[in-house]
Parts: sequence; structure tokens; C-alpha cells
Amino acid sequence: MTLHVLAPGLLTTVQDLGRPGLGALGVGPGGAADRGALRRANALVGNDDGAAALEITLRGPTLCAGAPLRAALTGAPFEATLDGAVVPRDAAFAVPAGTTLAIGGGPAGCRAYLAIAGGVDVPMVLGARATHLRGGFGGHAGRMLRAGDVLAIGPAPPPARVPASLPPAGPTGPVRCVTGEAWDMLPAAARATFTGTQWRVSPRSDRMGVRLEGPSLLDAPLAERRSEGVLAGTVQLPPDGRPIVLLADHPTTGGYPVLAHVIGADLGALAQWRPGDAVGFTLVPLDEAVRLTVDAERALAAHLHRIRHGDA
Repeated sequence: MTLHVLAPGLLTTVQDLGRPGLGALGVGPGGAADRGALRRANALVGNDDGAAALEITLRGPTLCAGAPLRAALTGAPFEATLDGAVVPRDAAFAVPAGTTLAIGGGPAGCRAYLAIAGGVDVPMVLGARATHLRGGFGGHAGRMLRAGDVLAIGPAPPPARVPASLPPAGPTGPVRCVTGEAWDMLPAAARATFTGTQWRVSPRSDRMGVRLEGPSLLDAPLAERRSEGVLAGTVQLPPDGRPIVLLADHPTTGGYPVLAHVIGADLGALAQWRPGDAVGFTLVPLDEAVRLTVDAERALAAHLHRIRHGDA
């Protein structure tokens, strides 16, 4: 089975759940920026959570099915049509051979996920199929998709028991964080500015990190620090005093002071910030951050179980 790329969209890559555990080799985890949306799309077509799918940024591709396929589109509410007919979101749908699936943009959100039953069958590299754009490996030839690419699709698994299902409620309001190592190095006024500002997402943002526009938190650069390990959700403070929030393609270490860390429950929200969006932050205690993240994962796991197995 194959899927042909007629037009690639703005930035479409093959992604799965990434390569955790390779930081000592200098390889970050990468993978889908919104892991929850990827897992939902895979569940809707009967795939395992970590099957490779297409991550679509801001404006999607035009694709032609080389064989009958089953697909699902989740994440940002992008418009999509199949030979001109509107495609449902958060639901499995049939893609007959020879039909054209066109995915456009939408009024909100940054990334959507297109899962195909059987998964996108690209070679495993360092234990995953995810595209590492800066490293130039994984995915389809280590790069974003181009017109003329042909993607192989694996054998389709049995369909899900519940072919349509809205995602569990996500976070609303400011993104929740715990303080980082450099928090106490800032004066009280700068700390209040961080949580009291509606920051704007910069157009210079990418899969490595979200740059924020707003007031500088620094009157003078903080003291230099040795590089330390960083994660998706780490909020760094570069010399210009405007935060950067790291995303899926973050490096394994960074030298900028770490202001805060976004809690695990809110990491998917970062992936949906688009240039110009207004975003805010609020602090929560560490024990509450752990509880919120565990609760969010349990809710998602229960949701995926219902998709796959019905009410059983």
C-alpha cells in the first residue's frame, strides 16, 4: 500500500513517539510535538500508540491513495477534503484507491496528525521512525515531505471499536509550570512579569522551541552557567531576557538559565501554539504538577482504551 504526495504542505514530516533514552549519545527524543494527538489518531485507525504518522504544520499536504486506506485526522482543526467531500476530524474514514485527500489550514492550532492504518512504513533509525530534521535522519529521507514522494504503508490492523471520539478535555487558561534552577536568580519584579504577561508566539518558533515576544526579564545578563540537561517544556532565558520554551526537537543540553519547566499535562498545548498567539504562564507546586500529569495520562489512556475496545 502506498500514499503519494502531490503537494507537501508547509512542513509535513513523518513522526512517531521518538527516541527516548539516547541523550548520552547527544540524540534528543524528538518525535511528535503533540504526543496525545498522535496517540489518538493511531487509536482511531487501530494502530499501536507509537505507529508512524504524518505531523502537519499550519497548512497540510495533498495526498493520493495508491490503495484503499483507513485514516484519521486529529490535533489542530485543519480543513480536509476527500475528492471535495469534507473529512471528519477525530474519526476514522475510508480513503479509496485513487482518491485525493487535501488538508488545508485552520483558524487555530499549529499541528495536526494524519494516521494511516498500518502506519507509515519508513526505516527504523536508532529505534524510531521519527524525522530528525536538524540531524537529517529518520522519517522519509531525513527531511520534510516533497511533491513526488511515495510513502509505503504497513499492513492494516483491525479497526477500532469506536471509530469516532472527541479527545478528553485539555488544559485551559495559562500554561502551568514549576520553577527552574534560575528562578530565584531573578528579582521579584521580573518573576512577576513572567507570570503576569501575555506573551506572543514569535514567527521564529520551530520544532526545537517556541520563542516568545514581550518585555525583557533581564536588566543585565545572568551569570554564565555550565550546560545542563534540558527537556521538552524547559523554559530557557537567553541573554535578551525573552523566554524560549523547548519543544520536541530540543537539544540534549543547553547553557541558557532555566527559568521554569512546563508540566507534563500541558506539553501538548505547547505544540499547538502558532505565531501570534497570546500565551501566559502560572506556577504550581511540584506535587501538584505530578498529580496533574498523572491524572492527564490516566484520562488519555482510558480514552484510548475506549476507542480500541469500546466500553469493555
